[in-house]
Amino acid sequence: MKFFNKISYKNIAYLFSCAIFFILTSCEEDLTKNKGTQSKNFPSQIINNANIIQRDSGFIVLKAKAPIIEKYELIDSPYTVAKKGIDIQFFDKKKPKIPGTIKAKYAKFFDYKQFYEARGNVRITTNEGQKFAMQSIFWDQRKKRIYTKDTVYVTMEDGSTLVGANGMTAKDDFSEYTFYNNSGDFSSKRISENKK
Repeated sequence: MKFFNKISYKNIAYLFSCAIFFILTSCEEDLTKNKGTQSKNFPSQIINNANIIQRDSGFIVLKAKAPIIEKYELIDSPYTVAKKGIDIQFFDKKKPKIPGTIKAKYAKFFDYKQFYEARGNVRITTNEGQKFAMQSIFWDQRKKRIYTKDTVYVTMEDGSTLVGANGMTAKDDFSEYTFYNNSGDFSSKRISENKK
């Protein structure tokens, strides 16, 4: 009888240890499954009170200021975002002392696509003195094109105005632009210059 008691205690201990092993391994598998689905969409870099200067061959091309800039690099399509606004000065080698400016309440840059977007009270001033106002604008850096479907308000350096009710497309240096469904108030001098 003592022999059977010893065997049953050993069997119970063996079964109990097997049960614990299977419980622990099944919990371990659940933990690995959860880790694989965790979000990686969080900033890898955060810059507070950003003051960025970009140069090309020693020439300052761009100066940007923003209260906060966040870089999201751990995802498939990395991007950089300025959620609290941005103020950019861009410089042209033809007029290096007079910068153009872009101001917006929100800006985003997609690294691989080389694509920018700015939203919220977007204000652009060219180094020629033209002023553009709209709610959003997009810049495809590869194609060197800027466009928007929002209503665009333009004030020229001579005070004449133009409204593009259905947006515009332009070269990224504003040397050419096309407005859609436009109206405006041009001076007679400007119209006569364009006819020549």
